[in-house]
Amino acid sequence: MEFMSAREAADKWGISQRRVAILCAENRIENATMVGNMWIIPATAEKPLDARSVRYAKSDETKVKPFLKWAGGKGQLLSEIEKFYPFETEEITKYAEPFVGGGAVLFDVLSKYNLEAVYISDINAELINTYCVIRDNIDKLVDILYKMQNVFVPMETANRKAYYLEKRKRFNGLKINGGESAKIEKAALMIFLNKTCFNGLYRVNKKGLFNVPMGSYKKPMICDERNLRAVSEKLQKVTIVCGDYRESADFIDDSTFVYFDPPYRPITDTASFTAYTENLFNDEEQIELAKFVDRMDYKGAKIVISNSDPKNSNIEDDFFDNIYSAHKIIRVDATRMINCDSRSRGKIKELIISNF
Repeated sequence: MEFMSAREAADKWGISQRRVAILCAENRIENATMVGNMWIIPATAEKPLDARSVRYAKSDETKVKPFLKWAGGKGQLLSEIEKFYPFETEEITKYAEPFVGGGAVLFDVLSKYNLEAVYISDINAELINTYCVIRDNIDKLVDILYKMQNVFVPMETANRKAYYLEKRKRFNGLKINGGESAKIEKAALMIFLNKTCFNGLYRVNKKGLFNVPMGSYKKPMICDERNLRAVSEKLQKVTIVCGDYRESADFIDDSTFVYFDPPYRPITDTASFTAYTENLFNDEEQIELAKFVDRMDYKGAKIVISNSDPKNSNIEDDFFDNIYSAHKIIRVDATRMINCDSRSRGKIKELIISNF
């Protein structure tokens, strides 16, 4: 019997060598044999049907989760936010999330409802690029992530740190000088850094360069292929925009549920979670957002906003009570999950504001 290598099979079948190895390991190629550290395959073997296309075909049955850890992520508040979902009525058929971030609410909505139109945006260009690449170039992205995972995970700490710093430098270089051809690599680096950096933070310095040090993880899952492919499927009909929240105005109408999750107002003078991008979101911006919410309310949209509760540190601080005085405000328990000082991680109140 004549045999071919995994590389030759990959070229013959138009798939990656890594995918061929997986098919062999799953016993889906008859008479494939491991010799040393490589697979050999009968030259007459046919390409197996790709079960992945079947696995993710029923998108309405697929649960998806955020592909990044994101400061201010809403995973822990989903049980409160979902109480406001208005999709059970026939009037609300669209969803908009103009500060998408890690997308915990977005993916919860996409997992539960088939809507006519969905719009997401963020001013973080690297984040939005990653959403677009997952939607449009999932195969190439997965291949790159597996390569980085296979190199990084077996390394000792010192070598990991050197590799991490090399990838961080490369990411920053592409962030400044990368063109259209670098978008897939940049997205892969974004995910790699998020999975291996300290606390999964995305933080930049005044020059806009990512500066988070490496974290301490024994075996980080850099490529969660199953979830990434499920996310890609869910994003196929989603409009993804890199831009200011005001650009969502043309999409929002009386058939839309809008969730606004802006950078939170710092609870104290020293606390700030606004360094996700080079742009700060100060009190003036919070007030402008409240005015925009009022305009979208006038259009007839169903709206929910989340933010920090300044009364955690000053019971007299009525900032949000004043700027959202026309709407309903409830205070819910939350846990501060990302903070460099572990003593500051604990129960606090956060605001959920709605116009209905």
